[in-house]
Amino acid sequence: MELADLVGRRPVPGGGLLMTLTRRCPLRCAHCSTSSTPDGEDTGVGPLTGFVRSFTPADRPGVVLFTGGEPLLLPAAVTALAREARRAGTRSAVLSGMFFARNGTVPARIMEAVTAVDHFSASLDAFHEREVPRAGVFRAVHRVLDAGTAASFHITGTGPDDPYLAEATAAVRREFDDRVPMLVNETRPVGRAAAWAAPRTAVVDGGRVRPCPMAAWPVVAFDGTVVACCNQDVVDRRPVPRHLRLGHVAEDGWPQIHRRLLDSPLLRTIRTTGPSHPYAQAGHGAPADPAPAASPASSASPAPSAAPALPGGPCAACRALPEHPAAAEAAGRAGSGPVGALLDRETARLQAEAGPAALLRRYGCAPYADLVSLAPTPRAAS
Repeated sequence: MELADLVGRRPVPGGGLLMTLTRRCPLRCAHCSTSSTPDGEDTGVGPLTGFVRSFTPADRPGVVLFTGGEPLLLPAAVTALAREARRAGTRSAVLSGMFFARNGTVPARIMEAVTAVDHFSASLDAFHEREVPRAGVFRAVHRVLDAGTAASFHITGTGPDDPYLAEATAAVRREFDDRVPMLVNETRPVGRAAAWAAPRTAVVDGGRVRPCPMAAWPVVAFDGTVVACCNQDVVDRRPVPRHLRLGHVAEDGWPQIHRRLLDSPLLRTIRTTGPSHPYAQAGHGAPADPAPAASPASSASPAPSAAPALPGGPCAACRALPEHPAAAEAAGRAGSGPVGALLDRETARLQAEAGPAALLRRYGCAPYADLVSLAPTPRAAS
């Protein structure tokens, strides 16, 4: 499974599942969005295994992405969960900070996990390189490819003009002859980066229709709570806004979580029009402050000055929906019934057809979006 296949599924409701295995990580990267530490808590393999066993060939996510913290601190769990998911037809991927690769090796237990999944992604950025040398990461990824597992890099920089991004992406292309795609992102002011990272461009969308695919995949958080959004504030903070809480892995199986995700009128509206549009319908001004972690950078005409403005960007507006009954009611009306379900499906279809690079132009680092799909460079005839 290539990176483009994985990213291309992102707008599809229930097309994938993000699963946090642990909040532990032996690295202390200054930009870590989850503020993971060596002594963080594990989610619990037992409940996660029971949840994955609820997948069936007729009702399952297309892919499950294991993340953390550092999921490969639990290589046996990754192996077992990936094999369990495959029984139902679900493919799997794992994202690693490469703590094990300082000398370019891949320990046997980690290699077993790597070969159990369908895709392996390695984090690469200036912060990780302070702890794990790039040469060691490259050697380890070569070993992953030699073992038959598709691989990619998740590369993070401070923004489109960051010289690190230009240099690192060029180095990956040379080293792997354009065989390894990349997802390039910008550091967000969340987790340990909250104190120093600049916010993204301010969003003033005037209630325009801006579909939010970030509410398409459920996320299993560190405590087993299943939420409908990957925004770090939703994943980490408690209580979860009620329209974004889908259940808990110790109490609910995938069929229940999947049905709640698909049937919620509010989530359908968020996926179809974005969270700001219901506020405009209810007579509120659109959010106008800098957008937090998962929000796209965009611009549009400002909200009418007579309407009361709401704080925060689209993500903050989404989290606040239960506190604004008129906006929540507008969202519920727009997303209810067969028409709401049809609009949800069509919105997902159109975004999927636009392709993974189009998605990353909104949510990643736009100038590098096309690196999500790479083909080997043709060699000149000798």
